[in-house]
Amino acid sequence: MIQLMKMALEPSDDERFPFNVASLKHLDLELTAPATFLVGENGSGKSTLLEGLACAAQMIGVGSRPVDRDPTLESVRPFADALRLTWSARTHRGFFMRAEDFFGFVNHIKREQSEYRREAERLRRENADMGAPDLARLVGAHEGSAQQLEDRYGEDMDAHSHGEQFLTFFNTRIVPKGLYVLDEPEVALSPTSQLAFLSILMRATTEMDCQFLIATHSPMLMALPDAAILNFDAQPAEYVSYDEVEHVRLVRDFLASPERFLRHL
Repeated sequence: MIQLMKMALEPSDDERFPFNVASLKHLDLELTAPATFLVGENGSGKSTLLEGLACAAQMIGVGSRPVDRDPTLESVRPFADALRLTWSARTHRGFFMRAEDFFGFVNHIKREQSEYRREAERLRRENADMGAPDLARLVGAHEGSAQQLEDRYGEDMDAHSHGEQFLTFFNTRIVPKGLYVLDEPEVALSPTSQLAFLSILMRATTEMDCQFLIATHSPMLMALPDAAILNFDAQPAEYVSYDEVEHVRLVRDFLASPERFLRHL
């Protein structure tokens, strides 16, 4: 199901960032695929568009702050105000995530777990003379909250790699008919983990009616069946096939003959 069908930018004479980014100046995009990948070099406008979309759609952010209170998004708020979104069905499910937001989220969960456990221990210590049933009720909410986080994300998040944490997070947080806006999710993932994440994307788009907009440099993720690919190195951004993506061609050529590249470095 395609929830977000179109993104367009109102005409503007504003020459400040990000209105002066070439790929965004005449933005008028039809979104027709369950997953759309935004590709191009750093600085081409991919991340800016996703940040603006997250603000315009008032999405939930993954990290320590909600999107509407995140100071790192301040520069894109005028851009977000000028974005016009067309929906087939307005969804409030899903989230916006940048790679750095995920690491902040992991730290936030670990702090919450520790705080719940510390508070439960403090209450036990300060009320040691209380009867067992009453004491259990007193500390139950804190121990229950810590247990819920443990059940959802694991007993010891530090015992798992960032890639394992990332895959666990997505397996537990993706819900049907959600819109997910992701900026370079491959940062935390090894090639094997990228394949596992690709499997999650396939299931979410084919079985759960989810929609994804993903900025990425990963040829592995771009290979998602039935996905659309938007090239932000073009002005304005344009749809291209998988084989036309510069990153795909470069990686293929390098793997076929690395020595040909290395001798010129």
